[in-house]
Amino acid sequence: MGKVALAFLAPTFVLLFVLRVLPTVQALIESFQRRASRIAEPRWVGLDNYVALFTNDGFLQVLGVTGLFILIIIPFQVISAVFLALLLNERFPGLGAARAFIFVPVAAPAAVATVVWGVAFQPQGPINAVIEAAGLPSQPFLTSPDQALLAIIVLMSWIGVGYWTLFLVAGLQDIPRDLYEAASIDGAGWWRCFFSITLPNLRRTLAFVVVANTVSSLIAFVPVAILTRGGPADSTRLIMYDTYNNTFVLGDVNLGQAEVTILLLVLIVITALQFRLLGRERES
Repeated sequence: MGKVALAFLAPTFVLLFVLRVLPTVQALIESFQRRASRIAEPRWVGLDNYVALFTNDGFLQVLGVTGLFILIIIPFQVISAVFLALLLNERFPGLGAARAFIFVPVAAPAAVATVVWGVAFQPQGPINAVIEAAGLPSQPFLTSPDQALLAIIVLMSWIGVGYWTLFLVAGLQDIPRDLYEAASIDGAGWWRCFFSITLPNLRRTLAFVVVANTVSSLIAFVPVAILTRGGPADSTRLIMYDTYNNTFVLGDVNLGQAEVTILLLVLIVITALQFRLLGRERES
């Protein structure tokens, strides 16, 4: 029986090794190498690529922009998803339409959603038309270093909030209704129930959403690549786009692989944090 199961699983293990493990090991090795040209033989340079990155003001700015992006988008998406999940967990007229309105963006391909929002953010686009109709000055959005990153956050949140809401709605529906009924008998109000019942029972789902959202945000690429290409003034130059730019545009594969390794280490730390949080929840 074990041999039969292994035979069925073997193709999956082979694909996992070829598509995941092997490229990761190759990236790690190449991050310690350097090529004079694409056709030249690589030479071992140790940590030189990493030193070059962390002593480069441009890369430090990339880390700063990525950190700011994470600090804004994660709380915004999680709080919005919690609010929508609480709303969709109730019964009210038009619930079906509300669910469709929130969940439809999840089904839209990222590239399509990016193009649509790119049109909406144009100087003569529909968003500025509404702003001008309200008697306010039009906004530059994607052409402004002060607004471009926020515009990307709005775009990605339009796509992502509905996705995370799905998990939170499922988490809310797993909370026993008896707890709310008992709290109601004891005279607890909505806020008391929220902080004493809802949040404690939703911690595992929230931990997953926060960690998974952080990972997906760290590898955000499509909106930046299509709309801003890291500009204006590198205000939207996230680490994933910078990795692509170094590797495929500038042709510095080894520097790009060093960035990939740094990003991979960050993702490993976040994943380890996720298991730690979930492990503590199981123990409690």
